[in-house]
Amino acid sequence: MTDAVIVAYGRSPIGRARKGSLVDLRPDDLAAHVVTKVLDKVPALDPTQIEDLICGCGLPGGEQGHNIGRVVSILARLDVPGVTVNRYCSSSLMTTRMAAHAIEAGEGDVFLSVGVECVSRYGSGYPDAPDTYNPKLVPGNTEEYPDIYIAMGQTAENVAQREKISREEQDRFAVKSQNAAVKARDDGFFDLEIIPVPLPNGQTFTKDDGPRPGTTMEVLATLQPAFRENGTVTAGNACPLNDGAAAVVVMSERRANELGIKPIARVVATGLSALEPEFMGLGPIDASRQALKRARMSIDDIDIVEINEAFAAQVIPSARGIGVDPFSDKLNPHGGAIALGHPFGMTGARILCTLLNGLEEKDKTFGLETMCVGGGQGMAMILERLN
Repeated sequence: MTDAVIVAYGRSPIGRARKGSLVDLRPDDLAAHVVTKVLDKVPALDPTQIEDLICGCGLPGGEQGHNIGRVVSILARLDVPGVTVNRYCSSSLMTTRMAAHAIEAGEGDVFLSVGVECVSRYGSGYPDAPDTYNPKLVPGNTEEYPDIYIAMGQTAENVAQREKISREEQDRFAVKSQNAAVKARDDGFFDLEIIPVPLPNGQTFTKDDGPRPGTTMEVLATLQPAFRENGTVTAGNACPLNDGAAAVVVMSERRANELGIKPIARVVATGLSALEPEFMGLGPIDASRQALKRARMSIDDIDIVEINEAFAAQVIPSARGIGVDPFSDKLNPHGGAIALGHPFGMTGARILCTLLNGLEEKDKTFGLETMCVGGGQGMAMILERLN
């Protein structure tokens, strides 16, 4: 069995939904641009050798419909099959897992793992409308099932209440995320992973819209609860809505050696979890434990941990649940989704880019990426930097 390795990666800057830099770009065009530029990083690779383009998308409908994975392949002028995968927030982490598994099974040597989400374009068609709910699963109709359709903000409030995560602690974490992201952006850290995007107005988008300089506890304290009266989750300690795309080239180590391509990282292990949908924010705990067990590692072996910041209310207890201080530099050292944004289908691949970039910057070896997933799930992946 050959190892699956990462040989190239890149992402667009992240735009704010409906009012940011990417509002006028279609998701398929954006993803195709990112794919093309990422492939340019590996000139030794003949694109006809690509087995499949696996595209993660959180809400694949409207302009994100029509099997957007294959649409992106066509737009990128690739003679490559394409498939669309939906595991909500971890969709493009799942695509990397699928690519790695196919390589390990001997069913292909080169795959494109892609992620895209453009919330700004949801007006073209929204697949998860309330009138599509199964009546058996709607709260109040039955007590037999958990609330699979619960709003994500309500799950964050549930976690905050059960785990006793205060508003002050959530805001403190949000300040950490914003300040770290602003510093990383100003220092040029993200330039190594960002692919500039030409805009219809003739400008070029090169920096994430989200990070807010000058974020303080005092500023965040003025915000009202967003989801529940007397709640603790606000627009300031939760991720915003966003647009973006990312791509990763996953290859067998054997093929990389044949082509003279130096691998960047190796996929070590992955993990999944399921839990009550009402507390989905704690999904990273069991998913990370499963990945660590499969890798025969402990959390002390991990140099950098990236937990997707859907809500500070869930990142804090999730980090503690896997043995990481949420306020330490080991966790999300360059900020996270609270500052950068969370384009659902893009996020898995985006975090992979930032994690590998961070391992390179700090000259470290092992990284853990993990996230909660709507519907009561979690996902995790361990990566080993090779160069």
